[in-house]
Amino acid sequence: MQYVSEKRAAEDGWRERKKRATRAALVESAVRLAAEHGLENVTVDAISAAAGVSARTFFNYFDSRDDVFVLIGAESSARVRRAVLDAPRALSPLEALRDAMAEELQEVEQQTELWRLYAEVLDRTPALLARSLGAYMADEIGLAEAVAERIGGPSSPLTGTGTDTGTGPDGPSEDERRRALDLYPRLLAAVGATAGRVAVEHWCVRQDGARFADVFREVFEQLAAGLPQPPEPTTPGRR
Repeated sequence: MQYVSEKRAAEDGWRERKKRATRAALVESAVRLAAEHGLENVTVDAISAAAGVSARTFFNYFDSRDDVFVLIGAESSARVRRAVLDAPRALSPLEALRDAMAEELQEVEQQTELWRLYAEVLDRTPALLARSLGAYMADEIGLAEAVAERIGGPSSPLTGTGTDTGTGPDGPSEDERRRALDLYPRLLAAVGATAGRVAVEHWCVRQDGARFADVFREVFEQLAAGLPQPPEPTTPGRR
């Protein structure tokens, strides 16, 4: 029985890795095609062909062509929420969020060009940018709910929303979800999301030889320290 369970777990892990690889291939193909030809000239068939899958497979992951760009980080966000909830209880909420995000951002150094192209596509497509910002804010609410569930324990009124955003015809509205959240979870989620974005942007712009992991760690160290004012730079003739 143990052998069967281990085999099933290995098969499930393989399927999950395959699904993640297929989704990543679709996203990369879509971004590269849109950057080269313009979004208006990109079709689902073209994206699927470039990724080496069928159009039917495409619709197993996304409901429409534009969703590739709008929901580019949806699965990653869900994994971060799950990791925040599953992190050791000895970790503070900030530390749990740091570790969860670090796991998802570990491939940033290999994806610099892709994120640059993605930014260019959004910059040239205002409607897509607006939808992407809406998805970003929804992800932030979901992350705040995960933080609230972590610090509230099983009795938290938000239990169960950390990995499922709870939206839908029968779920609470976005306004209701915001009202249900206290200040701390919302602030930590917003600060954490901003910290991750700033770390990525700073590393991409500077490219001064520093490893992204080191930049990311420094960002969260400064947050944990309360963002103290850094010492003034030393100049000749001045102490």
